[in-house]
Amino acid sequence: MIVGTGATGYTAAKVLRAEGFTGSITQIGSEQEATYRRPAVSKELLLGTKSVDQVRLGAAIEGVDIRTGVTAVAITDSAVLLDDGDSVPYDALLLATGSRARQLDLPGSAHVFTLRTSADVAPLHADILRTGSLLVIGGGLIGCEAAAAARSLGAEVTVLEAASAPLSRIAPAEISQMYRDLHADNGIAMHTDVTVTSLDKQDDGTLRAVAQDGRSWSAGTVLVSAGSVPNVELAAEHGLDIRSGVLVDAEMRTSTPNIYAAGDVAEVPNTILGGTYRSEHWNGAVDQATRAARSILGLDVGNLDVPWGWSTQHGVNLQFAGWTCVDDEYVVVRGTIADRRFTACALRDEKLVGAIGVGFPKDIRQIRSLIASGDPIDRDLLGEDWLDQPHAVVR
Repeated sequence: MIVGTGATGYTAAKVLRAEGFTGSITQIGSEQEATYRRPAVSKELLLGTKSVDQVRLGAAIEGVDIRTGVTAVAITDSAVLLDDGDSVPYDALLLATGSRARQLDLPGSAHVFTLRTSADVAPLHADILRTGSLLVIGGGLIGCEAAAAARSLGAEVTVLEAASAPLSRIAPAEISQMYRDLHADNGIAMHTDVTVTSLDKQDDGTLRAVAQDGRSWSAGTVLVSAGSVPNVELAAEHGLDIRSGVLVDAEMRTSTPNIYAAGDVAEVPNTILGGTYRSEHWNGAVDQATRAARSILGLDVGNLDVPWGWSTQHGVNLQFAGWTCVDDEYVVVRGTIADRRFTACALRDEKLVGAIGVGFPKDIRQIRSLIASGDPIDRDLLGEDWLDQPHAVVR
């Protein structure tokens, strides 16, 4: 039994069949749509350059009973109860429930949009075209991507970010500034250090966002992009261990041996840096689903991949890998940030922990392997040709 019809659930079902599992597989999901590539929501789908059918993940998997538009409401020791009154028995259960857009508990927030699923796209796209102006509350990846898409649709766009810089969860100040400049070059106004305290509906139909310091901005359409919340409620009600997500071991098992979790909802071990983390990116969903499926079948699961992701804004494709944070030391090893074509390595306590770059995707793939090795880095070798040298890593 698989709860979730996103990339995690789809991949797990596909791997189960590919590894020779011939038993029954039931997959249920609250969305009406069959599996699609969710990263397209804030890019191609919002722009209108592709339809949901054009971003499907793959063909239907033989022998999988897929039920869309159905929600799991409870778990027993042997079955999952559904909101349509049905129950589905299981020997093994995979929770791939994903996450949802974080809501703002503010006056006036009932009038705003969020962007997480394909169902969110059409009404937001139509409203942007109707009003010609968009205010984005949140300068993370999805907020910045949606802002870029709306600008391409001809809207006036303003972004409000609570932190001191956009993309602050993954990028240091210099790279954040590059993105701030990129948006400014494309006519987007970005304001940082903004704590929105209320949203007021105006007589002309616009919404006004008021900040704690008294500043205010108005637009016809408002998108809240303030991060995500993992859908852990089903797991929590069953008594599974929860931290920032559903806690799993290296084989994707929860605190109940025949229940597994993977994707956005799972908190997984960090076998390289220690501790745990929750991945909200495409490759994490696919990688964890593969390992969960193999674990269910009693097969070797190997090590989790070093996480990575990407973002496309105004035609600039950013790639990032590992566990970067704003406080890391960053060393540019190829190109320059000013040229918007570079590779930068993130170092923490003399250890390579991540990378971020534009224009050199092969570098990011190579650095992922170096991070996975856990080997120390000789910082004296970090330079333009570092990745081209066989002694890039000290073993």
